[in-house]
Amino acid sequence: MITRRSLLASAALAPLMPLALPARAQELGDDGLHKQPWFYESFLEMGPDLQDAADQGKGLVVMFEQKGCPYCRELHRVNFNIPEIVDYQTAHFLTVQLNLWGDRVVTDFDGEQLPEKELAQKWMVNFTPTIVFFSGDNAGATSLEEAESFRMPGYFKPFHYASGLEYVSTGMYDEVGFQRFARARFERLTEEGKDPSLWD
Repeated sequence: MITRRSLLASAALAPLMPLALPARAQELGDDGLHKQPWFYESFLEMGPDLQDAADQGKGLVVMFEQKGCPYCRELHRVNFNIPEIVDYQTAHFLTVQLNLWGDRVVTDFDGEQLPEKELAQKWMVNFTPTIVFFSGDNAGATSLEEAESFRMPGYFKPFHYASGLEYVSTGMYDEVGFQRFARARFERLTEEGKDPSLWD
């Protein structure tokens, strides 16, 4: 039944509606993980996936998540609800999602085949989300140590997440530490008249 109170409540929420999340950001897969339509349909072969990315002039992002992870949900509902982040990530990376406790078989860079949960242990992933970045320049690597460019252990808020994307895509991970890079990026955006703090 529609009442005056419910109408007033709806009116009060109306200004917030443009901030409502798209339905796709809230969808869960059969594995309980949040899904994005732009995730890469991978055969779960890390070496070939990185080579595919390099062939497109991109890098590779491997995201470890788990069912019920509140920080994974935050990543999808906040970071992936910012068009600039999604546009940048899809333009510069192929993104593969793995389940911290999953049983799908993955082929590691060294050719070893093992379930997702064992790959997570091998890669020393202990919590979610953990996001591992690989530059296309490292295509052909035969180990994680050779391939990995940067890692985000845990949830990074939008500004720092976007900084991580740019840090790897520009190759700066080879030249300067991440905190120094993020600080310089903050200063650059401020000089350009943008407000990086709005992202956090």
